Amino acid sequence: MLFFRALLAACLIFPGTSSALAATPPCGDRFTPIHAVQGSGARSPLEGKLVTVEGILTLDSRNPGEFQGFYLQQADNETDDDPDTSEALFVYTRRSAGSPGKRLRVTGRVREFHGLTELADINSLRVCQDAPMPRPVTLSAQDPGRFEAFENMRVDVPAAMTVLDTRNLARYGEVTLGSTDTIVPTEYLPPGPSAARKLASIHNGQLVLDDGRAVRQPRPIPWLGDPGHGRATLRSGDTLQDLGGILDFRFKRWRLQPIGTPNLARTNPRYPPPARPPGEKTVRVVALNLNNFFNGDGQGGGFPTARGARSESELQKQQKRLVTALGQSDGDILAVTELENDGYGANSAINQLGHALGPAWDFVRTPGRDGSDAIRTALLYRADRVVPTGRPQRLTSGPFRDWGRPPVTQSFRRLGGQPSVRIVVVHFKSKSCRHAEGADRDQNDGQGCFAHRRTREAKAVTAWLDDLPPETDTSGTLVTGDFNSYSRETPLTVFRERGYRNEVAHRHPCKPEDCDHYTYRFRGLKGSLDHALVSPGLKARVIGTATWLINADEPPALGYRGVAADRVDGPWRSSDHNPVITDLRL
Repeated sequence: MLFFRALLAACLIFPGTSSALAATPPCGDRFTPIHAVQGSGARSPLEGKLVTVEGILTLDSRNPGEFQGFYLQQADNETDDDPDTSEALFVYTRRSAGSPGKRLRVTGRVREFHGLTELADINSLRVCQDAPMPRPVTLSAQDPGRFEAFENMRVDVPAAMTVLDTRNLARYGEVTLGSTDTIVPTEYLPPGPSAARKLASIHNGQLVLDDGRAVRQPRPIPWLGDPGHGRATLRSGDTLQDLGGILDFRFKRWRLQPIGTPNLARTNPRYPPPARPPGEKTVRVVALNLNNFFNGDGQGGGFPTARGARSESELQKQQKRLVTALGQSDGDILAVTELENDGYGANSAINQLGHALGPAWDFVRTPGRDGSDAIRTALLYRADRVVPTGRPQRLTSGPFRDWGRPPVTQSFRRLGGQPSVRIVVVHFKSKSCRHAEGADRDQNDGQGCFAHRRTREAKAVTAWLDDLPPETDTSGTLVTGDFNSYSRETPLTVFRERGYRNEVAHRHPCKPEDCDHYTYRFRGLKGSLDHALVSPGLKARVIGTATWLINADEPPALGYRGVAADRVDGPWRSSDHNPVITDLRL
């Protein structure tokens, strides 16, 4: 009697005790099917309701640093016939009961968490018995409209998937995949509605391969391999096979939480630089964005600077990679962008780079100011192979008067030979939408922001070149550098209408399904922001133009500022752009 009185008193003082002590309904008792919780739309029809479900635990994510829950899928013999309803849920709980292959009975409240249907506020969790794993469904990345119907379910991806983007590899342990390598639409389509629609469809078909962790800077970093093993990392363009796991939706993207380790196929190997043409009467021009080469005060201090290396140690890593890349490119003339704009003195960035390249190297010094931007364009050359002719010029009027990176031009001839060639290096306004106003905003035509300004810059450069004093015994003009414009975009059209030919696009045109020569990757798409444009008189003297794929495909974590910078040697990830190499017969 005393026991029952104590129990009654406890229930009066603690109202929740009676339900807590009540027996949990047994496994196999009536429950809500998971497909009824999921429904056929993006949101659950039972959102906010308290439900009881039963299913098999397929993937446990309750370990430290993971998602604090597990994935529960209906047994195969309990599913419905509706292809639009998912048969699985994420259960958000830290309770430790159950493991993969166990049937569980769970009571909780249905919640939509940033687009993911899940059970939360779990008040009952019972382990029933061992159960066979549900069979995985086949997932096709070419049909992203079906992803919602497979949310939280076990899936197999029978087709090989291509690595598109590795920028979040070190930060979040993830890579972006697609059914095939993807190309910027304005590489092969003119700007407009068709290019914009194509761009949207490409992004919809992407799938993120996650690492199952919810932490920043995960360690170890997946897919980078071990230092000292040469080709130790995956590259964009490689393929992954035997993918399987849970189809998840987090941070606004569809993700695959893998079960097992996929097989990596090296379908995008590292290649040597383009071979130099035989014979002595050739001049090689190499254009490269240096990815912010800043040298502090030029004496080992002055770090961090506004951009680039944050320490002398990082600068040395950057410089070593750049010298290797430029040296192996075997150029006679270097047209560089993203170089610190700090003059031509002994401690300047351009002087340090020239000195690091070797005693044969010199650089062009332009009169007057080199623009007000923190970075500039520049020309360096091998004095034992070519000699400058005439005076260098910079365009500091029009759109380059108060902002931007003024173009520079200088004519050269082969040492002991004729004729000369005029080299122009440009760096147009980026596509970033920061401070974009009016006509410079994204016009939803596939060109991004500031296309209007880049077009103005292109018109200013062509008019400037037309007005420069004529030179005797010149073969023509090569305009190269970073145009921040893909091959079919408006700024390149300006040059084409003035008779210039885009040598990379002419010799190696990108198509919707194929693009072997490109200089940049952005959010999983590849294309050329850097170009080599030749005037009509120079076209016949072009032996070849190519890009060397040493940078854009490499994970940013391997860059000089990356957490894995020490894992790679050689020219790889010396910048974020690939160089453009043009051979001329002079």
